[in-house]
Amino acid sequence: MSPVSRNRRRNGKKRSVRSGAPLVVVGEPEECDCPYCAGEQPTAEQISDLLPRSVDIDAMQDPIEVELVAAMLLAIGAALGDDLDAAMRELFVPTFEAQATPEARAMLAGIASVADGEVSRAASEAARRLADGGVSAPPWLAELDAPITFEECLRFADPAGLTFLLTGRFQRAGRSHVVGVSLDDCDCGGVGEILLIDAGQWPEAREAFLSELRAGGVDVTEEKVRPVDFRRAVEDALDARADHDRFDPEPLDELVDEDGPSYPVLTLLLRSRIRALPAPRQRKRGQLPDAELDVASISALLDVLQPAGRAGGVPAQRRPASLPTKRKKSDGPAPIYQIKVGLRGARPPIWRRIEVPADISLARLHKLIQAAFDWHDYHLHVFETRYGSFGRPDADLGHRAASRVTLEQVAPAAGDKLSYTYDFGDNWEHDILVEKVLDRDASVPYPRCVGGRRAAPPEDCGGVWGYAELVEILGDPTHPEHSDRLDWLDLDDPAEFDPAHFNAKAVTEALQRQR
Repeated sequence: MSPVSRNRRRNGKKRSVRSGAPLVVVGEPEECDCPYCAGEQPTAEQISDLLPRSVDIDAMQDPIEVELVAAMLLAIGAALGDDLDAAMRELFVPTFEAQATPEARAMLAGIASVADGEVSRAASEAARRLADGGVSAPPWLAELDAPITFEECLRFADPAGLTFLLTGRFQRAGRSHVVGVSLDDCDCGGVGEILLIDAGQWPEAREAFLSELRAGGVDVTEEKVRPVDFRRAVEDALDARADHDRFDPEPLDELVDEDGPSYPVLTLLLRSRIRALPAPRQRKRGQLPDAELDVASISALLDVLQPAGRAGGVPAQRRPASLPTKRKKSDGPAPIYQIKVGLRGARPPIWRRIEVPADISLARLHKLIQAAFDWHDYHLHVFETRYGSFGRPDADLGHRAASRVTLEQVAPAAGDKLSYTYDFGDNWEHDILVEKVLDRDASVPYPRCVGGRRAAPPEDCGGVWGYAELVEILGDPTHPEHSDRLDWLDLDDPAEFDPAHFNAKAVTEALQRQR
């Protein structure tokens, strides 16, 4: 397996020190002359007809290389936007089986290994039928039928508990490899990079990663984590990244480039690996976390359970209600919610009325609120609902992933409310009310702003009280801080700052840019 570098993200997104040092990725696919590799965007029929020929089983030495080619096919299919499962079962798998070649058998085995559910079963059965029919394959292909086992899972974090890298060492049929997942604190804790590293190269890659962080003044520690916790953390990070990338999908012609497999391809391989780990349990209401409680946790729990009125007691807190299930495809398109988002404590009131699909994730709603109030997503946020708190996943704060829950789950009907807090320093608190549930209008581009009042406060001005002071100072040319505040806002004339200004069309345009 010849290693190649794959350690970057597209489109100039913000990066943090979590990106780490250049690590290595194994299994660069062989070049071929199919329409996809030629830079064109193929149809599903072209992919199913041509991609098996790109599997050069004579040149390959490791089944991971077949898995990467299969993952590339699945990633292309997903990017085309069709029902991938149905297309794989009804078009791709039968076409490969009909070719009855060693390459087709290898491709089916790779799909069976990387895919999940019915697609995996269909590909596995087709590969077995080809084997029973006498279609040959290299000896190493049989390794794909061997179970994947995990050897150890590690977490690299700073003393404050900020995770930089998660790694899992996996073994199959005597071959070991490490999958590394870096986390991006500038991207809601989503995955920054996925690294596929040969076990023999891992010690050197690990030292390079640690050396670069420590050279930057970051003291990183290494600790073993339970496989179930590793899987939970990786799934949360993948979901956070997927929620962002849903509105900025990777172009087809970038799924594989000179640096090797792209993020969508490696994501599929990563998910196939973590399926070998114990699945996190779905907790029942009132069930304690899996981790052992320390003395402080037990004390806090007793404080909550202690009846009000007793010495040292606090009022009992309500347990979050059970979260409703997500909308299914069979339920049909989601309706449109008209919601009013008001900035709590602002006098005069500052609010926005926007229309959004009911089934958007709370992570997506966060982005829309940022656009509607002209925030810049510099700080943390959280949604407080009757079903719990949602934002960037944080076990210590009790925040679950906002990317995994939709607006209609936490606000199922008109009249339902939730709150949104942005910037835990300035503490911009927003009240969100579902005013109406509307039918979709095919002629209307959603989301859109249909009402509001006053300009939003500038970022980092000190909360609602700091903003009130800012307005007062800017309105008084004789105030000793008047010039300094103008400079801080990068304004030449106080007339450029109009706290009463509101333009619904401009807000709609900002919302549309988030699509």
